[in-house]
Amino acid sequence: MAVKKFVVGCFDDEAVLFPAVKKVRTSGYKLYDIFTPMPIHGLDKAMGLRETSIHTAGFFYGLLGTMTALCGIGYVFLVDWPINFGGKPHFSLPAWIPITFELTVLFSSIGMVMTFCYLCQMAPFVKKHHFHPRSTDDLFVMVIECTEKNNETDISGFLTSIGAIETNVQDAETGWWLGRYDKTEKPFEHKSALA
Repeated sequence: MAVKKFVVGCFDDEAVLFPAVKKVRTSGYKLYDIFTPMPIHGLDKAMGLRETSIHTAGFFYGLLGTMTALCGIGYVFLVDWPINFGGKPHFSLPAWIPITFELTVLFSSIGMVMTFCYLCQMAPFVKKHHFHPRSTDDLFVMVIECTEKNNETDISGFLTSIGAIETNVQDAETGWWLGRYDKTEKPFEHKSALA
């Protein structure tokens, strides 16, 4: 897990944030992420993020659910326990449609939620670095990664000039780790050997 240096800029208005994102991208700074207290329509396009492909994954999960239902019902009614229901055929596809539909929806929904949690690294006892405590309250937090081409002083001055009300520099872990948020220890903090 890599520890990197980031400059964190806080904005108090959505109308200031959008032009700031465009200026950061045109200036060539490496935009790490933006944390907002609510969903903001169009921010993903302003950041240059590609469209999600989770709907494609949902289609394949639904297809898996359909095949599971058809194969399971087919095995039960055609091979394992074929029962004569008043002279009806054993392969009665119209009667299988409700169960097939429900398993399709179940597999698709659970599969997309699990894929979303995996891609966003969200799970019980998974911790990630929080750049600002008010990012879930009332501030829009923009995080820019420091590279060899720029330093934190230049980035902080740039963020202030485009409307940031507060800036700070943080060393943060880019990945995730197992732990609890009521304990402040982080895996990249070096502990004394005598402690």
